[in-house]
Amino acid sequence: MRKIFWLIVFTLSMALVEAAVVIYLRDIYYPDGFAFPLKMLSEKHLTAEIAREAATILMLISVAVFCGTRFWEKFSYFIICFGFWDLFYYVWLNILIAWPSSLIEWDVLFLIPLPWIGPVVAPMIVAVTMLIIGFFILFLYKIGYSFVPSLISWILVLAGTTSILYSFMADYGAALHQKIPLPYRYELLIIGELLYFIALLFAWKNTTRKNRISKHKTHNK
Repeated sequence: MRKIFWLIVFTLSMALVEAAVVIYLRDIYYPDGFAFPLKMLSEKHLTAEIAREAATILMLISVAVFCGTRFWEKFSYFIICFGFWDLFYYVWLNILIAWPSSLIEWDVLFLIPLPWIGPVVAPMIVAVTMLIIGFFILFLYKIGYSFVPSLISWILVLAGTTSILYSFMADYGAALHQKIPLPYRYELLIIGELLYFIALLFAWKNTTRKNRISKHKTHNK
């Protein structure tokens, strides 16, 4: 619990730093208020933003590696950090500049490898999913199970991730060419989310089965 507490403190602080940077950029490029179509960032600012986003992911990975001892434990800490960071980024923006006024307002979500765009509610749903999965894996370790996802879990997660990423990047041209984006593909988000939770169910079943076999072998010895 102490690790989780300080991870939350770190990610909430990091989310505030990111929110502050975005506020400064919006004051420069959107003095009348942020809205689509987007305005093109200067080459200097765009380079800095891409580097900052990459550094943010490396920071989350570094903290997760430091806190965990096994791969899936480290992965859990990473997605927990990511989830809290993503959620509280919008919380801080709302506190500081009263934005977004609605969860269906559009935002630029990420820039690597192409611009991700979509309504605020979409990344928030994904963030909550990350928290659920991350805490579930940690809970399994807490009660003595080694997390062992099955092949079908890997396939489902890959398919779900592809569906969600496509929902964010399908209309990247709207960001690159300063156009009004097409309606968001909510069905792709829903499909991705369902695949994630089905994958988690298969992973849980495989984990309990593998651990049961392992304990049986140990007992026989």
